[in-house]
Amino acid sequence: MSLFSILETILIGPLKLVFDIVFSVANRFIGHPGLSIIFLSLVMNILVLPLYRRADVMQEEARDMDAKLQDGIAHIKKTFSGDERMMILQTYYRQNNYSPVSALSGSVSLLLEIPFFMAAYQFLSHLDVLDGVALGPITDLGAPDGLLIIGGLAINLLPILMTLINVISSAIYLKGFPLKTKVQLYAMALFFLVFLYNSPACLVFYWTLNNIFSLGKNIFYKLKNPQKVLTILTAALGIAVLGFVLFLYDTTSLKRKLLLGAIGLVLLMPAMLPLLKRLMPKGMKIAAEPNKKLFLTASVFLTVLVGPLISSAFVAASPQEFIDISYYYHPIWYVVSTTCMAAGTFLVWLRVFYRLADNTGKVVFEKLIWLLCGIMLMNYMFFGTELGVIYSNLQYERGLVFSSRETIINLIAVFVLAIGMLLVSFKWKKAATTILLTASIALCLMCGQNILTIIRSGGQIQDVDRRSSPEFTLSTQGQNVVVIMLDRAMGQYVPYIFQEKPELAQKFDGFTYYSNVISYGSITNVAAPALMGGYEYTPVELNKRDGELLVDKHNEAIQVMPVLFSRHGYDVTVLDPVYANYQIIPDLSIYNDYPEIDAYITSGRFDDTADIQTQIANRHRNFFCLSVMKTMPVLVQPVIYNNGRYNQSTDAAMNWFSIQITEGLSKSQGISSTFMSAYNILLNLPKMTQISDNEANTFLLMVNDTTHEPTYLQAPDYTPAQSVDNTQYDAAHADRFTVNGVPMKMENYYQMGHYHANMTAFLRLADWLDHLREQGVYDNTRIILVSDHGRDTEQLDALIQTDDSGTVVDMESYYPLLMVKDFHTKGFTSCEDFMTNADVPTLATDGVIDKPVNPFTGK
Repeated sequence: MSLFSILETILIGPLKLVFDIVFSVANRFIGHPGLSIIFLSLVMNILVLPLYRRADVMQEEARDMDAKLQDGIAHIKKTFSGDERMMILQTYYRQNNYSPVSALSGSVSLLLEIPFFMAAYQFLSHLDVLDGVALGPITDLGAPDGLLIIGGLAINLLPILMTLINVISSAIYLKGFPLKTKVQLYAMALFFLVFLYNSPACLVFYWTLNNIFSLGKNIFYKLKNPQKVLTILTAALGIAVLGFVLFLYDTTSLKRKLLLGAIGLVLLMPAMLPLLKRLMPKGMKIAAEPNKKLFLTASVFLTVLVGPLISSAFVAASPQEFIDISYYYHPIWYVVSTTCMAAGTFLVWLRVFYRLADNTGKVVFEKLIWLLCGIMLMNYMFFGTELGVIYSNLQYERGLVFSSRETIINLIAVFVLAIGMLLVSFKWKKAATTILLTASIALCLMCGQNILTIIRSGGQIQDVDRRSSPEFTLSTQGQNVVVIMLDRAMGQYVPYIFQEKPELAQKFDGFTYYSNVISYGSITNVAAPALMGGYEYTPVELNKRDGELLVDKHNEAIQVMPVLFSRHGYDVTVLDPVYANYQIIPDLSIYNDYPEIDAYITSGRFDDTADIQTQIANRHRNFFCLSVMKTMPVLVQPVIYNNGRYNQSTDAAMNWFSIQITEGLSKSQGISSTFMSAYNILLNLPKMTQISDNEANTFLLMVNDTTHEPTYLQAPDYTPAQSVDNTQYDAAHADRFTVNGVPMKMENYYQMGHYHANMTAFLRLADWLDHLREQGVYDNTRIILVSDHGRDTEQLDALIQTDDSGTVVDMESYYPLLMVKDFHTKGFTSCEDFMTNADVPTLATDGVIDKPVNPFTGK
């Protein structure tokens, strides 16, 4: 990030994000992007109305002060000159509590308008969801309107209409203002006409709506006692919303009802405040003087919490998952951008609202932000902490779901904490500032530790060999042994996959499917060593070597087969050795002592650069949303999470190399980046396969994550698609999930997504096997397809067991894939012999290495 982008993120980023979220929510409810602009304009104008109202008051005060001092200033300038004039003017200003800098208060409205205009311009000018969308006579909101055609020349009417409304509004507002102010506003209206004339119609339409709102506001404030009228109107609207929720809103969603009810209560607050003040105990009356130190320390605390702390904690947990090997981008920048967004939100824009408020408003702000500090910290630390795996695209593996019990407990905790914190703020005012300052320092120390972890881990990848063409060789004359570990491939799926695609039996000619297999763990770190090294590397055996580091024992296990085959004269290639040196991006230096072994990282090698850049941009935006979400009550978190889209409005969500949004069991939108990185490797297997006609023997050890990433794919070929719709296919093949009378449950995305990922892995491997046949290396190649473990998808009732303690265990987690094709074998068969995936080294060396010995233990 450059200095300019950092400043832009701080000043414009929060505003642009608000535009994005409001438009996204509106578009989901309204269903028309053009009409959603109307809602966007209305909401944004209501949000900033207090700012502009206060700015108007300040402008009136500045104008009154100018009028008051005008005669005196004129007399001094007429009577004195030079330094004497300057000294007397300064004295005159001081006597009247006036500073020339105070004249800027008369331009507050203008200064506020600039960042809001920049945010609207950046957001709407690049909103591809509006491209080609018509609204009334406007045929394309993504282009200039061109509503009037004269002699073949298209004239844009919207900018002219916008300027006309702006001039009328300014004329009403400027009645009685000095000429200088009038020139300022009319010049601004002219500037907008010139600047926006050729802009997309959506942007001009939005700004026209703003001018209409401003016109209405100026007329409204000419009324007698406009504040009272506004309070009555908002109260009436609040009552209407509450009435709708209680008596007319036909929905089963409690969360939607609570959200609308909260909006209704907020609208009622201005009318209820006088009553609340009367009911408040004397000791808790709102103080007349604001405590600026409390507001500042609270702003700093929230900036640190929502900015660097939460984002750095997520990234530090596994920094390398946020790095693409083919396009290096240090993950620390995600923490920097999130910190900038937090600083812009809490230290800049929240402070702008605070500074423009009157004394009573400032005190209310202080109380609210003090409450936010405690509530947000409590939510982050104690609620929503057991949500399972979150991917690098910031999507939770199993979604974001909270029980009613947790929601109720959280709301009670929020209420109790709020009461306690209010008491503290009234009884021990100075203590509140000290508490926040101490807590901020503690959070900064935690951030520092996380950041050091990220910098160290991210820097380790900077010097990785980025050769763009990883390859391996198979011989037509010698013997080839291939071991492919498909992470999390599900052993129980094979009969169902082969039933749906019977042609696979021919593609996998010569393979034996082992149907009675277990693994030694349900996660890779535990299960993979035994798969790679054999029975010396089961958890029990590794624990006996308690004087050695786990990482060293893991590295040894994944070196066993490559080193063993290399010492017996095989040309050895290793692709993506699993967790080498306990790194997500494998540390290939573990093979430095074996220069004859070729080792490559293939993950990310075949990703498109433009897609990766889009993913990086999405992370920059969504990390801040994730941080805010984690500090909110659990009732609100799913609304912010929005199935992993975090309320991003752009249609690019449908073109993301980032996330996938599912709609039931048959439909989805978008493509998962984590899936595609692994899938692209299988697609490019033929490209990586080099054929040799010499008599050399070869050994390949490869790890691939395609089966690890549940995703929806387009049937019947199970290929990635921006928009997946398998409704008809699923209806026509509803019986494919029953084999020999045993049904396999397909009740949710998690189950269906895993099946799709496993199915496409088999189909893509089948394509590669056909390539091997064409190249004449299929028969003389031994191929072992295996996984480290399965997954607890709860699809087969027979595999759900209860242990001695009464704990329910889904044995599908320990049911790995194991399929073996030996040299020159024919036919596809199944075998029920009991096996474990620790048998792989024995299967790989059987008959090709006489009396194989572990090169590290001598066993």
